[in-house]
Order: sequence, then structure tokens, then C-alpha cells
Amino acid sequence: MITPLIMSPESNLSVAWAKAFIELMKPGKEVRHPAIITIQGFDITGDIENAQIKERLNQELKKHKKNSCETVAGTIFPASMWNPLLPNDAEVLFERYKRAWPGIKLCQTNRKGVYFRRLTSYQSKIEGNEPVNQLQFIIDTYKQGNHRKSAMQAAIFDPSRDHSNARILGFPCLQQVTFTPIGDDQLSITGFYAKQLHFEKAYGNYLGLYQLGQFMAKQLNLKLTQVICIASCLERSEFNKSELTSLETDLQKILNSN
Repeated sequence: MITPLIMSPESNLSVAWAKAFIELMKPGKEVRHPAIITIQGFDITGDIENAQIKERLNQELKKHKKNSCETVAGTIFPASMWNPLLPNDAEVLFERYKRAWPGIKLCQTNRKGVYFRRLTSYQSKIEGNEPVNQLQFIIDTYKQGNHRKSAMQAAIFDPSRDHSNARILGFPCLQQVTFTPIGDDQLSITGFYAKQLHFEKAYGNYLGLYQLGQFMAKQLNLKLTQVICIASCLERSEFNKSELTSLETDLQKILNSN
């Protein structure tokens, strides 16, 4: 039986990723079901990332010809397009992304879709259905006084597009995102993954969820205090353990020095 991986909450996204990676490097522990990673307390410490861990991971990702943490995060939330200082920041962001989409979808890795596009223009293949900006719906519903928890969820997986007999599909692994108000002024964001590759994707996924959570927290006049990532199946990597041993060693040194 595959054992679960439920990590103790960390206040630093990078540390949470590194500790989970080291757990997955243990003999016979490269696949876990389920895996729950919780990041909280960063609103107090103010330090969401560790530059050493992120830089070392990006070096290894580049070595293996994989996308950087920032590139993966950008599929969930395009942080470079968001200016939180604008009074109509959400409207501007949605319009910028809409204009940029024709170019974004030309990338081969985006041929089946991008998470932020599904969040802001969800449209099934059923004829006559109009695109739905799920984030705008959540914002409008909450601001109108309806704080029902089930209204605060956004779907990624679309059976009309994504049910396939293909052996390898690639997208979407992220199924759903939920936003959970806590008390009067806090917000938690949870991402649910059917499968996640930890080395290749998890750091970027955590970062993207954090950035999306910050954006939504601003729209709802709340403070983001928690990021949760749940993977039904978490795999260490598509690469062999021996190819990642030096990364494990360096991460352990960084953790020990802090």
C-alpha cells in the first residue's frame, strides 16, 4: 500500500517543498498517496521563499531541460501581468491576459490549455455554452454578501475536453481550486491535483497558488494566510533517484544552515 505524505505546516514555501522532496528521496517512498502540503504563517514572518533553495532548484530544472519555478507558477497566475496598485487591477489583468492569450496558446506545451485560462474563460465543448470567468464570479458573489463556501470554488477539469484514452495527457493535473474565508479577514486557498511530479512541478504549483491567493485576497478585502496543496498521487520525479542525489544533498545543507 502507498503511504500518505502529510507534512507539518511550514511558513516558508521553499522549505515546505524541500522537506517534502527529501521525504520522497527515501527508499521506497518515491510515490505517495495522498500528499498534503500546508503553508501558513507567512503573513507573520513575511518571508514566503528561500532564495537559496529556489535558485538551486532552478539550476537543476535547467540542467534537466525543465521549466523554471516561475514558468510553472505563471500557468496558474500570470504575476507579471498584475499591477495590484491599480484601482481596477482585476479588470486590467483579465483584459491583458485575454489579449495575450492568442500568443500564449501557440506554445506547444499550452496546446491543451493553461490553468489561468480555465479559471478566467472556462468553456466546455458543449455547443452554445458561453465562456465563464470563474474568478470574477467568485469576486462578485462574495462582494454581494453571499459567503457560501461552495460558491468559492473554480473548476479546471472539463470532462467534455479532458476525458481521454490517451496514455499520457499532461494537462490538466490541477482539477480544482477553492478559496475558503477564515473568520472575518483571512483567506485560505487549496489546489487539488490528480497527479503531481514533485521535482518538476510542485514548487511552481505552490508559488502559483500563493500568487493566485494573494490576488483573490485583495479582491475580497481579505488577507491570505494559508496555502494548501493536495495531490491524490505525488511522484518524486520522472528522473531516477541517482540523477537527483546532488540536489538532495545541497537542499539538506541549506536547511541545516537555517
